Amino acid sequence: MLSKKIESALNRQVQIEAQSSQVYLAMASWAEVQGFEGVSQFMYAHSDEERMHMLKLVKFINERGGHAMVPALEAPSPKFGSFKDMFQTLFDHEVMVSQSINDLVHITLEERDYATHNFLQWYVAEQIEEEALARTILDKINLIGDDKGGLYLFDNDVKQLVGQENAPE
Repeated sequence: MLSKKIESALNRQVQIEAQSSQVYLAMASWAEVQGFEGVSQFMYAHSDEERMHMLKLVKFINERGGHAMVPALEAPSPKFGSFKDMFQTLFDHEVMVSQSINDLVHITLEERDYATHNFLQWYVAEQIEEEALARTILDKINLIGDDKGGLYLFDNDVKQLVGQENAPE
């Protein structure tokens, strides 16, 4: 059984994961309009992934005797200035999500809820991957700068990345 404190904290994380899905979706749409097919595919795939993270939390809350709440969401910005700005926003967002997960893990230890603590370890590992991926992409964007040819090649590289992520293991 979840304590009210943990149920509330998990529901806050549901909202963060849902908002993350929206942010990725807005980035996908922006990249698609800019003509970057690879980046848009990457962002659409990550929007779906973030929604799955949210659903995993919803199911867990309900299975543990809590009540998962479907959150209201803010509309993310539809414009990002440049690809560098967009990926910086993405990286900063992932750092914020990691901090939120860490705060949630801390609450589970304070409340001695080791089942939820164990459940959240998947999210801890996932956030390490998400931050590393965002940092790697941001580093590549910084190397490219404003070179249009470089952005074209980068878009193709990202398209390959989406294919690798969706490949069966």
